[in-house]
Amino acid sequence: MTINKDACLATENGSDLDNAVALFHSLSDGTRLAIVRRLAGGEARVADLVGELGLAQSTVSAHVACLRDCGLVTGRPAGRQVFYSLSRPELLDLLASAETLLAATGSAVALCPNYGTDAGSGVTA
Repeated sequence: MTINKDACLATENGSDLDNAVALFHSLSDGTRLAIVRRLAGGEARVADLVGELGLAQSTVSAHVACLRDCGLVTGRPAGRQVFYSLSRPELLDLLASAETLLAATGSAVALCPNYGTDAGSGVTA
C-alpha cells in the first residue's frame, strides 16, 4: 500500500487495502489492543496476562491465539509454559504513531458517532 501525493490510499490491487483492513481489525478489539500494549513492554505468559488484565484465561487465550494467527505475536515454549512477545518491532512504531495521532486529534476519535467510545462498538480506550 502506498500513499499518493493527494494523501489518498493508492493500491496496486485490492488485496493491499484488504490486508490493511485486516491488520487494523485485528487491533480494533480492546482486549487484543491491551495485550499488544502489554507485550510491548516485554514477553508474558497467558497466566501473566490474565492476572494483569483481570480477564478469564479462556478469553485471554483466545485473543492471544488471534494475534498469533495474524502474525503479530509469537510464542516461545519453555518447558510447559509459553512466553508470548510481539513478533514484529514495526508494531511498536504503529502504536507510537497511533498515540501521536490520538494526542493530535484530542477527543475527536472518542466522540465519533460511528466508532467512538459511546457508540456501543465495544472498543474502549
